Amino acid sequence: MKVKDLLEGKGSSVETIDSTAALSEAIRRLATFGVGALVVSDAGTTVDGIISERDVVRIVAAEGEDALGWKVADVMTAPVTTCVLGDEVVGIMSLMTDRRIRHVPVVEDGALVGIVSIGDVVKSRVDELERDRKELLEYVSAR
Repeated sequence: MKVKDLLEGKGSSVETIDSTAALSEAIRRLATFGVGALVVSDAGTTVDGIISERDVVRIVAAEGEDALGWKVADVMTAPVTTCVLGDEVVGIMSLMTDRRIRHVPVVEDGALVGIVSIGDVVKSRVDELERDRKELLEYVSAR
């Protein structure tokens, strides 16, 4: 299965935030949209960085509540690991495991076209294994 197939099933919506926004705004948006990461994009179509719940927890734990007024640019991860529509989902799963990341923006010709989370990848793999199991059961039952 390719990233393109995964996005066709889940959709290509991506929540973004400007790099000049306050960290408190990023926290509000993470909670409001129920997502684990926001793509930092000043233009709304590129990937300038990424900020995750994990990033927020680490900076607030280290710096205290004063960090809530910091700019997203001060906390975001950059450069960002990205993928393209033609990448294999199993490869993205390995990438996420190796780099210990949970979100990978999807870029095509320099433009942000989606995002893949570890949950998306695991779900697609479980669905694939379930399809294989059913096919094997049908094959064995037909004999």
